[in-house]
Amino acid sequence: MTVADREDLPDIMVRLGDGRTLQLPCKRHSRARRIKLSVDERGPRLTLPMRASVRTAERFAQEHVAWLEAQIANLAVDAPEALRAGVTASLPLRGEWLPARWIAGRVNRVTLADGELLFEQRGNSDSAVRRALRDFYEAQARADLAAWLPKYVGALPRQPSRIVLRRMSSQWGSLAPSGVVSLDLSLVLARPSAFEYVLVHELCHLIRADHSPAFWREVQARCPHWRRERTYFHAEGRALKARLRALT
Repeated sequence: MTVADREDLPDIMVRLGDGRTLQLPCKRHSRARRIKLSVDERGPRLTLPMRASVRTAERFAQEHVAWLEAQIANLAVDAPEALRAGVTASLPLRGEWLPARWIAGRVNRVTLADGELLFEQRGNSDSAVRRALRDFYEAQARADLAAWLPKYVGALPRQPSRIVLRRMSSQWGSLAPSGVVSLDLSLVLARPSAFEYVLVHELCHLIRADHSPAFWREVQARCPHWRRERTYFHAEGRALKARLRALT
């Protein structure tokens, strides 16, 4: 995506039903075909086609205030708890919730043993513990990738130049022209079959750069249950991304 593909606009101010004013981030995007109002764990935002006027966007947002309020309320109810050093009792990993045990240590570190997450905690810094948990999640994700990659790379026309794990706002993965594969770190919280499907999806883009029937045949050959995993993300994806944000 280039700078020309999107244009950040001044925030739009929307008056809610109780009289409060909501600041709504707004941007134009070259791929947008209509005005879209969305709400996720990052908050509400408005996306416009490149030629849509700000006045039209303001009117659209105000006409959908009731829907906007309902989505914000639902998000607040479903918001996951943040990681609390020495307090959090369980954490997600590979589609399960595992018990967490806290002990004093010389460094902040998380290890997995016998189905339990052991936190070695130095001091009472929540931020340091969050960094340690993020490092743990990335190490676990890379261990999974190392186990899966040998099954697929031999049949590819080229190998990925690098695999990057990071938080992604809406996508689960992407492939850059340089061959760098980016994957959402929250995939390690999902069931392993879903994580592996996203890896396969991005690797298949090394064969076909589009989403043509030929591309999906490549995915089907390597991951026959891909439709099941896509349905899983439709149902659970928002919660997975929210959990990672709350914990790390």
